[in-house]
Amino acid sequence: MVASLSKSRSSRSLPCVARSLLQLSSRGRLSEALDFLPRLSDTGIRLPTNTLAFLISRCTTLKQAKWIHLHLKLTGLKKPNTLLANHLIEAYFRCGSEFLGRKVFDEMASRNLYSWNNVLSGYAKLGRMRPARKLFDRMPERDIVSWNTMLIGYAKAGDCGEALRLYKEFLKLGMRPSKFSFAGLLTICVKLREVGLARQVHGQVLLLGYSLNIVLLSSIVDAYTKCGEMTDARRVFDEMEVKDVPAWTTLVSGYARSGDINRASEIFHEMPVKNPISWTAMIAGYVRNGLSNRALELFTKMMALRILPDQFTFSSCLCACATLADLKHGKQIHAHLIRTNFRANTIVVGSLVDMYSKCGNLSYAQLIFDRVNDKKEVILWNTMMSALSQHGLGKSAIEMLNSMIGSGVKPDRITFVVLLSACSHSGLVAEAVRLFESMARDHQVFPDQEHYACFIDLLGRAGLFHEVVHQLKKMPIKPDDRVLNSLLGVCKIHSNVALGEEVAEHLMKLQPSSSAAYVFLSSVYAALGRWDSVAKVKKLMNDRSVRKERAISWLESGDEVHSFTVSDVSHPMKEEIYAVLDHITGHVDEEDES
Repeated sequence: MVASLSKSRSSRSLPCVARSLLQLSSRGRLSEALDFLPRLSDTGIRLPTNTLAFLISRCTTLKQAKWIHLHLKLTGLKKPNTLLANHLIEAYFRCGSEFLGRKVFDEMASRNLYSWNNVLSGYAKLGRMRPARKLFDRMPERDIVSWNTMLIGYAKAGDCGEALRLYKEFLKLGMRPSKFSFAGLLTICVKLREVGLARQVHGQVLLLGYSLNIVLLSSIVDAYTKCGEMTDARRVFDEMEVKDVPAWTTLVSGYARSGDINRASEIFHEMPVKNPISWTAMIAGYVRNGLSNRALELFTKMMALRILPDQFTFSSCLCACATLADLKHGKQIHAHLIRTNFRANTIVVGSLVDMYSKCGNLSYAQLIFDRVNDKKEVILWNTMMSALSQHGLGKSAIEMLNSMIGSGVKPDRITFVVLLSACSHSGLVAEAVRLFESMARDHQVFPDQEHYACFIDLLGRAGLFHEVVHQLKKMPIKPDDRVLNSLLGVCKIHSNVALGEEVAEHLMKLQPSSSAAYVFLSSVYAALGRWDSVAKVKKLMNDRSVRKERAISWLESGDEVHSFTVSDVSHPMKEEIYAVLDHITGHVDEEDES
Protein backbone atom coordinates (compact mmCIF):
# COMPACT_ATOMS: atom_id res chain seq x y z
CA MET A 1 0.00 0.00 0.00
CA VAL A 2 1.30 3.46 -0.93
CA ALA A 3 2.40 5.43 2.09
CA SER A 4 0.44 8.52 2.93
CA LEU A 5 2.31 11.81 2.91
CA SER A 6 0.94 12.79 6.31
CA LYS A 7 1.20 9.40 8.07
CA SER A 8 4.53 7.89 6.95
CA ARG A 9 7.84 8.92 8.51
CA SER A 10 9.67 7.95 5.34
CA SER A 11 7.64 10.46 3.41
CA ARG A 12 9.06 13.36 5.37
CA SER A 13 11.93 13.45 2.87
CA LEU A 14 9.56 13.54 -0.09
CA PRO A 15 9.32 17.35 -0.48
CA CYS A 16 13.14 17.53 -0.67
CA VAL A 17 13.31 14.71 -3.24
CA ALA A 18 10.46 16.22 -5.22
CA ARG A 19 12.24 19.58 -5.31
CA SER A 20 15.44 17.91 -6.52
CA LEU A 21 13.51 16.07 -9.22
CA LEU A 22 11.80 19.25 -10.41
CA GLN A 23 15.00 21.31 -10.36
CA LEU A 24 16.95 18.74 -12.36
CA SER A 25 14.16 18.16 -14.91
CA SER A 26 13.57 21.90 -15.39
CA ARG A 27 17.28 22.25 -16.23
CA GLY A 28 16.95 19.60 -18.92
CA ARG A 29 18.59 16.89 -16.78
CA LEU A 30 15.60 14.57 -16.70
CA SER A 31 17.66 11.36 -16.77
CA GLU A 32 19.45 12.43 -13.58
CA ALA A 33 16.12 13.37 -12.00
CA LEU A 34 14.66 9.94 -12.75
CA ASP A 35 17.56 8.28 -10.91
CA PHE A 36 15.71 9.22 -7.70
CA LEU A 37 12.66 7.11 -8.63
CA PRO A 38 13.98 3.69 -7.51
CA ARG A 39 14.57 5.05 -3.99
CA LEU A 40 10.97 6.22 -3.85
CA SER A 41 9.63 2.98 -5.36
CA ASP A 42 11.58 0.87 -2.83
CA THR A 43 9.85 2.68 0.05
CA GLY A 44 6.46 2.62 -1.68
CA ILE A 45 6.32 6.40 -1.99
CA ARG A 46 4.65 7.82 -5.07
CA LEU A 47 5.22 11.40 -6.21
CA PRO A 48 2.20 13.75 -6.29
CA THR A 49 0.11 13.55 -9.48
CA ASN A 50 1.06 17.06 -10.67
CA THR A 51 4.79 16.30 -10.24
CA LEU A 52 4.44 13.06 -12.19
CA ALA A 53 2.47 14.80 -14.92
CA PHE A 54 5.22 17.43 -15.18
CA LEU A 55 7.95 14.77 -15.42
CA ILE A 56 6.04 12.80 -18.08
CA SER A 57 5.59 15.97 -20.15
CA ARG A 58 9.40 16.42 -20.13
CA CYS A 59 10.16 12.95 -21.52
CA THR A 60 12.14 12.98 -24.77
CA THR A 61 12.98 9.27 -24.98
CA LEU A 62 10.93 6.11 -24.76
CA LYS A 63 13.16 4.88 -21.92
CA GLN A 64 12.28 7.91 -19.76
CA ALA A 65 8.53 7.48 -20.32
CA LYS A 66 8.69 3.76 -19.53
CA TRP A 67 10.73 4.46 -16.37
CA ILE A 68 8.05 6.80 -14.97
CA HIS A 69 5.29 4.37 -15.99
CA LEU A 70 7.15 1.60 -14.13
CA HIS A 71 7.34 3.84 -11.04
CA LEU A 72 3.53 4.16 -11.13
CA LYS A 73 3.10 0.38 -11.31
CA LEU A 74 5.62 -0.30 -8.53
CA THR A 75 3.88 2.18 -6.22
CA GLY A 76 0.50 0.55 -6.66
CA LEU A 77 -1.00 2.51 -9.55
CA LYS A 78 -1.23 -0.12 -12.30
CA LYS A 79 -4.01 1.84 -13.98
CA PRO A 80 -3.15 5.57 -13.88
CA ASN A 81 -5.90 8.13 -13.42
CA THR A 82 -7.21 10.00 -16.46
CA LEU A 83 -4.76 12.94 -16.13
CA LEU A 84 -1.65 10.74 -15.90
CA ALA A 85 -2.92 8.35 -18.59
CA ASN A 86 -3.40 11.28 -20.98
CA HIS A 87 0.15 12.47 -20.30
CA LEU A 88 1.54 8.95 -20.82
CA ILE A 89 -0.32 8.58 -24.14
CA GLU A 90 1.14 11.85 -25.37
CA ALA A 91 4.66 10.92 -24.20
CA TYR A 92 4.61 7.46 -25.80
CA PHE A 93 3.39 8.79 -29.16
CA ARG A 94 5.89 11.67 -28.98
CA CYS A 95 8.69 9.15 -28.43
CA GLY A 96 7.52 7.07 -31.41
CA SER A 97 5.71 4.17 -29.70
CA GLU A 98 2.15 4.09 -30.99
CA PHE A 99 1.78 0.57 -29.54
CA LEU A 100 2.39 1.66 -25.92
CA GLY A 101 0.39 4.86 -26.38
CA ARG A 102 -2.59 2.93 -27.69
CA LYS A 103 -2.19 0.29 -24.94
CA VAL A 104 -2.53 2.95 -22.22
CA PHE A 105 -5.60 4.36 -23.99
CA ASP A 106 -7.26 0.95 -24.32
CA GLU A 107 -6.70 0.16 -20.62
CA MET A 108 -8.12 3.47 -19.35
CA ALA A 109 -11.05 3.04 -16.97
CA SER A 110 -12.40 6.49 -17.83
CA ARG A 111 -11.69 8.45 -21.01
CA ASN A 112 -12.51 12.05 -21.81
CA LEU A 113 -12.49 13.90 -25.13
CA TYR A 114 -8.88 14.93 -24.51
CA SER A 115 -7.92 11.23 -24.34
CA TRP A 116 -9.44 10.53 -27.77
CA ASN A 117 -7.88 13.66 -29.30
CA ASN A 118 -4.53 12.73 -27.77
CA VAL A 119 -4.39 9.36 -29.56
CA LEU A 120 -5.75 10.95 -32.73
CA SER A 121 -2.99 13.57 -32.67
CA GLY A 122 -0.36 10.90 -31.98
CA TYR A 123 -1.37 8.87 -35.02
CA ALA A 124 -1.55 11.98 -37.23
CA LYS A 125 1.91 13.22 -36.21
CA LEU A 126 3.36 9.80 -37.06
CA GLY A 127 1.61 9.95 -40.46
CA ARG A 128 -0.57 6.95 -39.53
CA MET A 129 -3.80 8.24 -41.01
CA ARG A 130 -5.53 4.85 -41.47
CA PRO A 131 -5.70 3.99 -37.72
CA ALA A 132 -6.37 7.68 -37.04
CA ARG A 133 -9.44 7.55 -39.29
CA LYS A 134 -10.70 4.36 -37.64
CA LEU A 135 -10.43 6.03 -34.24
CA PHE A 136 -12.01 9.25 -35.53
CA ASP A 137 -15.04 7.32 -36.84
CA ARG A 138 -15.45 5.59 -33.43
CA MET A 139 -15.30 8.79 -31.36
CA PRO A 140 -18.43 9.29 -29.19
CA GLU A 141 -18.04 13.05 -29.62
CA ARG A 142 -15.80 15.35 -31.66
CA ASP A 143 -14.78 18.96 -31.30
CA ILE A 144 -12.93 21.43 -33.55
CA VAL A 145 -9.60 19.95 -32.36
CA SER A 146 -10.64 16.48 -33.60
CA TRP A 147 -11.54 17.76 -37.06
CA ASN A 148 -8.44 19.99 -37.34
CA THR A 149 -6.18 17.10 -36.31
CA MET A 150 -7.54 14.95 -39.14
CA LEU A 151 -7.51 17.79 -41.67
CA ILE A 152 -3.91 18.75 -40.94
CA GLY A 153 -2.87 15.09 -40.72
CA TYR A 154 -4.27 14.28 -44.17
CA ALA A 155 -2.75 17.46 -45.62
CA LYS A 156 0.74 16.69 -44.29
CA ALA A 157 0.46 13.06 -45.41
CA GLY A 158 -0.27 14.30 -48.95
CA ASP A 159 -3.84 12.95 -49.09
CA CYS A 160 -5.24 16.31 -50.12
CA GLY A 161 -8.41 14.86 -51.63
CA GLU A 162 -9.45 13.22 -48.35
CA ALA A 163 -8.55 16.38 -46.44
CA LEU A 164 -10.85 18.47 -48.66
CA ARG A 165 -13.67 15.93 -48.37
CA LEU A 166 -13.35 16.03 -44.60
CA TYR A 167 -13.42 19.84 -44.61
CA LYS A 168 -16.62 19.89 -46.69
CA GLU A 169 -18.23 17.44 -44.25
CA PHE A 170 -17.09 19.66 -41.39
CA LEU A 171 -18.75 22.72 -42.98
CA LYS A 172 -22.00 20.80 -43.59
CA LEU A 173 -22.24 20.20 -39.84
CA GLY A 174 -22.33 23.96 -39.40
CA MET A 175 -19.01 24.14 -37.55
CA ARG A 176 -16.92 27.32 -37.72
CA PRO A 177 -13.35 26.87 -39.00
CA SER A 178 -10.55 28.01 -36.71
CA LYS A 179 -7.14 29.41 -37.60
CA PHE A 180 -5.78 25.84 -37.41
CA SER A 181 -8.39 24.69 -39.95
CA PHE A 182 -7.11 27.29 -42.38
CA ALA A 183 -3.50 26.29 -41.66
CA GLY A 184 -4.39 22.77 -42.85
CA LEU A 185 -6.14 24.11 -45.97
CA LEU A 186 -3.19 26.33 -46.85
CA THR A 187 -0.89 23.29 -46.58
CA ILE A 188 -3.11 21.64 -49.21
CA CYS A 189 -2.88 24.74 -51.45
CA VAL A 190 0.92 24.58 -51.31
CA LYS A 191 1.08 20.82 -51.99
CA LEU A 192 -1.36 21.04 -54.92
CA ARG A 193 -0.01 24.39 -56.19
CA GLU A 194 -3.71 25.28 -56.51
CA VAL A 195 -4.03 29.06 -56.66
CA GLY A 196 -7.84 28.93 -57.04
CA LEU A 197 -8.15 27.11 -53.73
CA ALA A 198 -5.71 29.55 -52.12
CA ARG A 199 -7.94 32.45 -53.17
CA GLN A 200 -11.01 30.70 -51.72
CA VAL A 201 -9.23 30.12 -48.40
CA HIS A 202 -8.04 33.73 -48.41
CA GLY A 203 -11.64 34.88 -48.91
CA GLN A 204 -12.90 32.71 -46.03
CA VAL A 205 -10.14 34.00 -43.74
CA LEU A 206 -11.28 37.59 -44.38
CA LEU A 207 -14.99 36.68 -44.13
CA LEU A 208 -14.59 34.99 -40.73
CA GLY A 209 -12.66 37.88 -39.19
CA TYR A 210 -9.09 36.57 -39.23
CA SER A 211 -7.75 39.50 -41.27
CA LEU A 212 -5.48 40.62 -38.42
CA ASN A 213 -3.99 37.19 -37.70
CA ILE A 214 -0.32 37.64 -38.63
CA VAL A 215 0.48 33.91 -38.75
CA LEU A 216 -2.43 33.15 -41.09
CA LEU A 217 -1.67 36.11 -43.36
CA SER A 218 1.97 35.04 -43.57
CA SER A 219 0.78 31.54 -44.52
CA ILE A 220 -1.44 33.03 -47.26
CA VAL A 221 1.56 34.97 -48.60
CA ASP A 222 3.52 31.71 -48.58
CA ALA A 223 0.72 29.84 -50.40
CA TYR A 224 0.53 32.50 -53.13
CA THR A 225 4.32 32.54 -53.63
CA LYS A 226 4.49 28.76 -53.93
CA CYS A 227 1.63 28.84 -56.43
CA GLY A 228 3.70 31.34 -58.47
CA GLU A 229 1.28 34.25 -57.88
CA MET A 230 3.68 36.97 -56.72
CA THR A 231 1.23 39.80 -57.49
CA ASP A 232 -1.34 38.36 -55.06
CA ALA A 233 1.37 37.59 -52.51
CA ARG A 234 2.68 41.16 -52.63
CA ARG A 235 -0.82 42.60 -52.31
CA VAL A 236 -1.54 40.57 -49.16
CA PHE A 237 1.87 41.51 -47.76
CA ASP A 238 1.35 45.23 -48.43
CA GLU A 239 -2.08 45.11 -46.74
CA MET A 240 -0.70 43.53 -43.55
CA GLU A 241 -0.81 46.06 -40.71
CA VAL A 242 1.98 44.24 -38.89
CA LYS A 243 4.60 42.45 -40.97
CA ASP A 244 6.57 39.81 -39.08
CA VAL A 245 9.94 38.37 -40.12
CA PRO A 246 8.41 35.17 -41.62
CA ALA A 247 6.22 37.30 -43.94
CA TRP A 248 9.24 39.29 -45.19
CA THR A 249 11.28 36.11 -45.58
CA THR A 250 8.49 34.36 -47.49
CA LEU A 251 8.36 37.25 -49.95
CA VAL A 252 12.15 37.12 -50.45
CA SER A 253 11.97 33.36 -51.14
CA GLY A 254 8.98 33.81 -53.45
CA TYR A 255 10.66 36.42 -55.67
CA ALA A 256 13.87 34.36 -55.77
CA ARG A 257 11.92 31.23 -56.72
CA SER A 258 10.12 33.10 -59.52
CA GLY A 259 13.44 34.29 -60.96
CA ASP A 260 13.09 37.95 -59.92
CA ILE A 261 16.29 37.98 -57.90
CA ASN A 262 16.65 41.76 -58.02
CA ARG A 263 13.26 42.25 -56.37
CA ALA A 264 14.14 39.57 -53.82
CA SER A 265 17.36 41.44 -53.01
CA GLU A 266 15.48 44.74 -52.65
CA ILE A 267 12.98 43.21 -50.20
CA PHE A 268 15.81 41.57 -48.24
CA HIS A 269 17.66 44.87 -47.80
CA GLU A 270 14.41 46.65 -46.85
CA MET A 271 13.74 44.19 -44.00
CA PRO A 272 13.74 46.06 -40.66
CA VAL A 273 14.77 42.88 -38.81
CA LYS A 274 16.41 39.78 -40.23
CA ASN A 275 16.87 36.35 -38.67
CA PRO A 276 19.16 33.50 -39.83
CA ILE A 277 16.30 32.07 -41.94
CA SER A 278 16.04 35.39 -43.84
CA TRP A 279 19.75 35.36 -44.65
CA THR A 280 19.57 31.74 -45.72
CA ALA A 281 16.57 32.45 -47.98
CA MET A 282 18.52 35.17 -49.80
CA ILE A 283 21.67 33.02 -50.08
CA ALA A 284 19.63 30.09 -51.44
CA GLY A 285 17.91 32.48 -53.86
CA TYR A 286 21.22 33.61 -55.29
CA VAL A 287 22.36 29.99 -55.73
CA ARG A 288 19.07 28.99 -57.40
CA ASN A 289 19.42 31.87 -59.88
CA GLY A 290 23.00 31.07 -60.85
CA LEU A 291 24.58 33.86 -58.77
CA SER A 292 26.76 31.69 -56.58
CA ASN A 293 29.41 34.42 -56.20
CA ARG A 294 26.86 36.75 -54.62
CA ALA A 295 25.65 33.93 -52.40
CA LEU A 296 29.15 33.44 -50.99
CA GLU A 297 29.63 37.20 -50.59
CA LEU A 298 26.42 37.41 -48.57
CA PHE A 299 27.49 34.43 -46.48
CA THR A 300 30.78 36.20 -45.69
CA LYS A 301 28.84 39.28 -44.57
CA MET A 302 26.52 37.11 -42.48
CA MET A 303 29.48 35.55 -40.69
CA ALA A 304 31.08 38.97 -40.13
CA LEU A 305 27.88 40.11 -38.41
CA ARG A 306 28.08 37.01 -36.17
CA ILE A 307 24.71 35.70 -37.36
CA LEU A 308 24.68 31.96 -36.75
CA PRO A 309 24.15 29.91 -39.93
CA ASP A 310 21.95 26.82 -39.82
CA GLN A 311 21.99 23.52 -41.70
CA PHE A 312 20.28 25.05 -44.77
CA THR A 313 22.75 27.97 -44.86
CA PHE A 314 25.74 25.66 -45.02
CA SER A 315 24.03 23.38 -47.54
CA SER A 316 23.28 26.34 -49.86
CA CYS A 317 26.82 27.72 -49.57
CA LEU A 318 28.38 24.33 -50.28
CA CYS A 319 26.10 24.08 -53.31
CA ALA A 320 27.42 27.49 -54.44
CA CYS A 321 31.00 26.23 -54.08
CA ALA A 322 30.11 23.08 -56.06
CA THR A 323 28.56 25.17 -58.84
CA LEU A 324 31.66 27.39 -59.07
CA ALA A 325 34.06 24.46 -58.55
CA ASP A 326 35.44 26.69 -55.80
CA LEU A 327 37.42 24.21 -53.68
CA LYS A 328 39.08 26.94 -51.60
CA HIS A 329 35.83 28.35 -50.18
CA GLY A 330 34.37 24.85 -49.87
CA LYS A 331 37.31 23.80 -47.68
CA GLN A 332 36.92 26.95 -45.57
CA ILE A 333 33.28 26.11 -44.88
CA HIS A 334 34.21 22.49 -44.07
CA ALA A 335 36.95 23.72 -41.70
CA HIS A 336 34.44 26.02 -39.97
CA LEU A 337 32.07 23.08 -39.42
CA ILE A 338 34.88 21.07 -37.83
CA ARG A 339 36.24 23.97 -35.75
CA THR A 340 32.83 24.83 -34.28
CA ASN A 341 31.83 21.18 -33.69
CA PHE A 342 28.76 21.80 -35.82
CA ARG A 343 26.53 18.71 -35.90
CA ALA A 344 25.91 18.50 -39.63
CA ASN A 345 22.75 16.72 -40.73
CA THR A 346 22.52 14.38 -43.72
CA ILE A 347 21.81 17.26 -46.13
CA VAL A 348 25.00 19.12 -45.15
CA VAL A 349 27.10 15.93 -45.25
CA GLY A 350 25.66 15.16 -48.69
CA SER A 351 26.46 18.74 -49.79
CA LEU A 352 30.08 18.26 -48.66
CA VAL A 353 30.33 15.04 -50.68
CA ASP A 354 28.83 16.79 -53.71
CA MET A 355 31.10 19.85 -53.33
CA TYR A 356 34.33 17.84 -53.16
CA SER A 357 33.23 15.69 -56.08
CA LYS A 358 32.37 18.64 -58.33
CA CYS A 359 35.63 20.34 -57.35
CA GLY A 360 37.49 17.27 -58.66
CA ASN A 361 38.43 15.75 -55.30
CA LEU A 362 36.62 12.41 -55.32
CA SER A 363 38.90 10.89 -52.66
CA TYR A 364 37.78 13.52 -50.10
CA ALA A 365 34.15 12.96 -51.08
CA GLN A 366 34.58 9.21 -50.50
CA LEU A 367 36.37 9.83 -47.19
CA ILE A 368 33.52 11.98 -45.84
CA PHE A 369 30.96 9.38 -46.91
CA ASP A 370 32.94 6.54 -45.31
CA ARG A 371 33.24 8.41 -41.99
CA VAL A 372 29.48 8.68 -41.55
CA ASN A 373 28.50 6.14 -38.91
CA ASP A 374 24.76 6.04 -39.49
CA LYS A 375 24.13 5.71 -43.23
CA LYS A 376 20.38 5.18 -42.99
CA GLU A 377 19.38 8.10 -45.24
CA VAL A 378 18.97 7.21 -48.93
CA ILE A 379 19.90 10.78 -49.97
CA LEU A 380 23.47 10.25 -48.73
CA TRP A 381 23.91 7.08 -50.81
CA ASN A 382 22.38 8.80 -53.85
CA THR A 383 24.85 11.69 -53.53
CA MET A 384 27.86 9.36 -53.34
CA MET A 385 26.60 7.33 -56.32
CA SER A 386 26.18 10.60 -58.24
CA ALA A 387 29.77 11.59 -57.36
CA LEU A 388 31.09 8.28 -58.71
CA SER A 389 28.98 8.76 -61.83
CA GLN A 390 30.37 12.27 -62.43
CA HIS A 391 33.88 10.82 -62.40
CA GLY A 392 33.00 8.09 -64.92
CA LEU A 393 32.91 5.28 -62.34
CA GLY A 394 29.56 3.83 -63.36
CA LYS A 395 30.41 0.29 -62.27
CA SER A 396 31.42 1.49 -58.80
CA ALA A 397 28.10 3.36 -58.53
CA ILE A 398 26.18 0.17 -59.39
CA GLU A 399 28.22 -1.82 -56.85
CA MET A 400 27.29 0.77 -54.23
CA LEU A 401 23.62 -0.07 -54.81
CA ASN A 402 24.27 -3.57 -53.46
CA SER A 403 26.07 -2.12 -50.41
CA MET A 404 23.15 0.23 -49.78
CA ILE A 405 20.58 -2.59 -49.90
CA GLY A 406 22.84 -4.69 -47.67
CA SER A 407 22.81 -1.84 -45.11
CA GLY A 408 19.02 -1.97 -44.98
CA VAL A 409 18.42 1.20 -47.01
CA LYS A 410 15.78 0.98 -49.73
CA PRO A 411 16.53 2.67 -53.07
CA ASP A 412 14.10 5.38 -54.19
CA ARG A 413 13.29 6.92 -57.57
CA ILE A 414 16.31 9.27 -57.38
CA THR A 415 18.61 6.27 -56.85
CA PHE A 416 17.63 4.88 -60.25
CA VAL A 417 17.84 8.28 -61.97
CA VAL A 418 21.43 8.55 -60.70
CA LEU A 419 22.33 4.97 -61.68
CA LEU A 420 20.79 5.17 -65.17
CA SER A 421 22.66 8.43 -65.69
CA ALA A 422 25.86 6.73 -64.46
CA CYS A 423 25.35 3.92 -66.97
CA SER A 424 24.78 6.48 -69.73
CA HIS A 425 28.03 8.34 -68.97
CA SER A 426 30.02 5.09 -68.67
CA GLY A 427 28.43 3.31 -71.66
CA LEU A 428 27.07 0.45 -69.52
CA VAL A 429 24.12 -0.50 -71.70
CA ALA A 430 23.54 -4.08 -70.47
CA GLU A 431 23.75 -2.96 -66.83
CA ALA A 432 21.27 -0.15 -67.50
CA VAL A 433 18.78 -2.56 -69.08
CA ARG A 434 19.03 -4.85 -66.03
CA LEU A 435 18.55 -1.91 -63.65
CA PHE A 436 15.58 -0.56 -65.58
CA GLU A 437 13.87 -3.95 -65.61
CA SER A 438 14.55 -4.54 -61.88
CA MET A 439 13.10 -1.22 -60.68
CA ALA A 440 9.46 -2.27 -60.39
CA ARG A 441 10.07 -5.99 -60.14
CA ASP A 442 12.58 -6.01 -57.26
CA HIS A 443 12.29 -2.59 -55.62
CA GLN A 444 8.68 -1.44 -56.22
CA VAL A 445 9.95 1.76 -57.86
CA PHE A 446 7.92 2.36 -61.01
CA PRO A 447 9.67 4.19 -63.88
CA ASP A 448 8.51 7.79 -64.41
CA GLN A 449 9.29 10.42 -67.04
CA GLU A 450 12.79 11.12 -65.67
CA HIS A 451 13.75 7.43 -65.71
CA TYR A 452 12.54 7.05 -69.29
CA ALA A 453 14.44 10.21 -70.29
CA CYS A 454 17.70 8.80 -68.86
CA PHE A 455 17.11 5.37 -70.40
CA ILE A 456 16.29 6.73 -73.86
CA ASP A 457 19.34 9.01 -73.72
CA LEU A 458 21.53 5.99 -72.88
CA LEU A 459 20.08 3.82 -75.66
CA GLY A 460 20.48 6.66 -78.14
CA ARG A 461 24.12 7.27 -77.20
CA ALA A 462 24.74 3.53 -77.70
CA GLY A 463 23.27 3.69 -81.20
CA LEU A 464 20.27 1.49 -80.36
CA PHE A 465 17.72 3.63 -82.18
CA HIS A 466 15.23 0.80 -82.74
CA GLU A 467 15.28 0.03 -79.00
CA VAL A 468 14.54 3.71 -78.33
CA VAL A 469 11.43 3.50 -80.48
CA HIS A 470 10.44 0.25 -78.77
CA GLN A 471 10.72 1.79 -75.29
CA LEU A 472 8.69 4.82 -76.36
CA LYS A 473 5.88 2.58 -77.56
CA LYS A 474 5.95 0.66 -74.25
CA MET A 475 5.67 3.80 -72.11
CA PRO A 476 2.52 3.65 -69.93
CA ILE A 477 2.41 7.47 -69.83
CA LYS A 478 2.55 10.16 -72.48
CA PRO A 479 6.13 11.45 -72.94
CA ASP A 480 6.74 14.89 -71.41
CA ASP A 481 9.37 17.52 -72.23
CA ARG A 482 12.17 15.59 -70.45
CA VAL A 483 11.64 12.47 -72.57
CA LEU A 484 11.23 14.53 -75.74
CA ASN A 485 14.46 16.44 -75.05
CA SER A 486 16.29 13.11 -74.70
CA LEU A 487 14.69 11.90 -77.93
CA LEU A 488 15.76 15.11 -79.65
CA GLY A 489 19.35 14.36 -78.64
CA VAL A 490 19.01 10.86 -80.08
CA CYS A 491 17.70 12.28 -83.37
CA LYS A 492 20.70 14.62 -83.50
CA ILE A 493 23.13 11.71 -82.95
CA HIS A 494 21.47 9.63 -85.71
CA SER A 495 20.75 12.61 -88.03
CA ASN A 496 17.08 11.57 -88.10
CA VAL A 497 15.69 14.84 -89.44
CA ALA A 498 12.10 13.67 -89.99
CA LEU A 499 11.57 12.44 -86.44
CA GLY A 500 13.65 15.32 -85.07
CA GLU A 501 11.32 17.87 -86.71
CA GLU A 502 8.27 16.12 -85.26
CA VAL A 503 9.77 15.99 -81.77
CA ALA A 504 10.93 19.63 -81.96
CA GLU A 505 7.42 20.79 -82.91
CA HIS A 506 5.96 18.96 -79.89
CA LEU A 507 8.62 20.49 -77.65
CA MET A 508 7.94 24.00 -78.89
CA LYS A 509 4.30 23.54 -77.89
CA LEU A 510 5.21 22.16 -74.46
CA GLN A 511 8.08 24.60 -73.82
CA PRO A 512 7.68 27.62 -76.12
CA SER A 513 10.34 29.60 -74.21
CA SER A 514 13.01 26.84 -74.18
CA SER A 515 15.72 27.19 -76.82
CA ALA A 516 16.61 23.48 -77.28
CA ALA A 517 14.09 22.65 -80.03
CA TYR A 518 14.74 25.88 -81.96
CA VAL A 519 18.53 25.41 -81.85
CA PHE A 520 18.17 21.80 -83.04
CA LEU A 521 16.00 22.76 -86.03
CA SER A 522 18.22 25.71 -86.92
CA SER A 523 21.40 23.59 -86.91
CA VAL A 524 19.77 20.76 -88.91
CA TYR A 525 18.37 23.14 -91.52
CA ALA A 526 21.74 24.92 -91.79
CA ALA A 527 23.54 21.59 -92.34
CA LEU A 528 21.07 20.79 -95.13
CA GLY A 529 21.45 24.24 -96.68
CA ARG A 530 17.78 25.12 -96.06
CA TRP A 531 18.49 28.77 -95.20
CA ASP A 532 14.89 29.90 -95.64
CA SER A 533 13.88 27.42 -92.92
CA VAL A 534 16.72 28.70 -90.70
CA ALA A 535 15.41 32.24 -91.10
CA LYS A 536 11.87 31.13 -90.17
CA VAL A 537 13.12 29.43 -86.99
CA LYS A 538 15.12 32.54 -85.99
CA LYS A 539 12.10 34.75 -86.64
CA LEU A 540 9.95 32.46 -84.48
CA MET A 541 12.56 32.70 -81.72
CA ASN A 542 12.52 36.50 -81.91
CA ASP A 543 8.72 36.64 -81.94
CA ARG A 544 8.59 34.48 -78.80
CA SER A 545 11.58 36.24 -77.16
CA VAL A 546 13.47 32.93 -76.95
CA ARG A 547 17.17 33.30 -76.23
CA LYS A 548 19.76 30.55 -76.59
CA GLU A 549 21.12 29.68 -73.14
CA ARG A 550 24.71 30.84 -72.88
CA ALA A 551 27.37 28.69 -71.29
CA ILE A 552 29.15 30.26 -68.31
CA SER A 553 32.87 29.96 -67.60
CA TRP A 554 34.64 30.71 -64.31
CA LEU A 555 38.15 31.98 -63.68
CA GLU A 556 39.71 32.16 -60.21
CA SER A 557 42.10 35.06 -59.69
CA GLY A 558 43.51 35.74 -56.25
CA ASP A 559 40.62 35.52 -53.78
CA GLU A 560 37.92 36.13 -56.39
CA VAL A 561 36.05 33.90 -58.83
CA HIS A 562 34.98 35.68 -62.04
CA SER A 563 32.17 34.34 -64.22
CA PHE A 564 31.67 35.30 -67.88
CA THR A 565 29.86 34.29 -71.08
CA VAL A 566 30.58 34.66 -74.79
CA SER A 567 30.78 38.38 -75.79
CA ASP A 568 30.17 39.34 -72.15
CA VAL A 569 30.12 43.10 -71.49
CA SER A 570 28.88 43.00 -67.90
CA HIS A 571 32.25 42.66 -66.14
CA PRO A 572 33.41 45.91 -64.46
CA MET A 573 36.88 45.52 -66.04
CA LYS A 574 35.58 44.76 -69.53
CA GLU A 575 37.60 47.58 -71.20
CA GLU A 576 40.92 46.29 -69.84
CA ILE A 577 40.02 42.63 -70.57
CA TYR A 578 39.09 43.29 -74.21
CA ALA A 579 42.17 45.49 -74.68
CA VAL A 580 44.41 42.63 -73.51
CA LEU A 581 42.49 40.14 -75.73
CA ASP A 582 42.98 42.42 -78.77
CA HIS A 583 46.68 42.66 -77.96
CA ILE A 584 47.01 38.84 -77.70
CA THR A 585 45.01 38.35 -80.92
CA GLY A 586 47.35 40.77 -82.71
CA HIS A 587 50.40 38.78 -81.60
CA VAL A 588 48.78 35.51 -82.73
CA ASP A 589 48.02 37.00 -86.17
CA GLU A 590 51.65 38.20 -86.50
CA GLU A 591 52.91 34.70 -85.60
CA ASP A 592 50.62 33.14 -88.21
CA GLU A 593 51.83 35.54 -90.93
CA SER A 594 55.44 34.84 -90.14
